Order: sequence, then C-alpha cells, then structure tokens
Amino acid sequence: MADAPILVVIRGNSGSGKTTTAREVRRRFGRGAALIEQDHLRRVVLREHGGNPVAPAFIVGTARAALDAGYHVILEGILHSGQHAGPLRDLMAAHPGPSWVFWFDVSFEETVRRHRNRAEPIPVTADHMLSWYGGSDLLGVPHEQVLPEETGFEDAVTTILHTSGLARAAALTPCPTTCRRCAGKAARSA
Repeated sequence: MADAPILVVIRGNSGSGKTTTAREVRRRFGRGAALIEQDHLRRVVLREHGGNPVAPAFIVGTARAALDAGYHVILEGILHSGQHAGPLRDLMAAHPGPSWVFWFDVSFEETVRRHRNRAEPIPVTADHMLSWYGGSDLLGVPHEQVLPEETGFEDAVTTILHTSGLARAAALTPCPTTCRRCAGKAARSA
C-alpha cells in the first residue's frame, strides 16, 4: 500500500549500536516517525526487568498504535526472539505497509568495547552483558537484513534509511503535513 507507513525494526545484542543508530535514523527522517525503544517501554514505562510476559505485547501494541495513527515506526531493542518473535511476526503480517528488520551482527567482545565507549554507558559488567548476549538471533522473516560488525555508524544509518524507503518517504501524520506550527516554520524559512 503506497500510503501506508513504513515499519523498521532494529534489533541486536546489548552494546551493538542499535539505539544510537535508531535515534539517528529518526533524527534524519524528522517529524512523522515514531521512535519506540524497548528499554524505555520496559524499564521506564513498565518498570520491569527482562522476562516479563507483558512487555512484548505492550511494545508491539505501542508500535501498532503509532502505525495506525500514520507514523512511520522505528522500533529498536534486543527483542530476543524467544519472547518477541511471535508478536513481531504478527505485527509485520498485519501491517499493510512495508516492514523491514535490521539485525546488528556484532560479536560479544565488540559489544563490550562499544558499550564502554558509549556517552552514557549503563552500569553493568561484561559478565552481566554476557548473560544477555544471544549470539545471532535472526527472526527469519522477509526483508530481514544483517548488518555485520564491520558496518560503520554512518553506513548503518544510510543503509537503514535507503533500504527501508524512509529516505524517500514523506511524513503521513498531521505534523508536519498540515500542522499550523510546522507550516509557519516552513513559511519563515522560505
């Protein structure tokens, strides 16, 4: 469906670079794209640890609500297949627009190195990160792309934007398409 929003799912192990990349993809797209972060919904909104059976349905429900409202959706997180594969597959199957999944295939050693170099690392040890590490955890769905460890940040952002179609997509939501505030900004910058 040409006017349906785009669903982009960015998955990978802790420290693989998925959150930083997802935030940049959304920043470059601008208004009209919802960024849904698994950690924020699970840790902040639900205030839960891993293994909560409510979290996968809540995360997918949030993505579905944003898609139904006309937002392109960038959903990111570890999203382990053991808990999330079924709900994610259901979301993609029910979505009338394009759906893309990007898996950050990064070794455990590299995830630890990247985590240590984050601007705001979370206070966990390498041993704790190892307990989260799931190796290669592909969903096996159409339009699933693997981004190997050698993929740099800029290449990852560009690949996701262009492969998914976000680089060419227009916003479908009222802000910025019909919002008076956005229209005023556009008129002032013209």
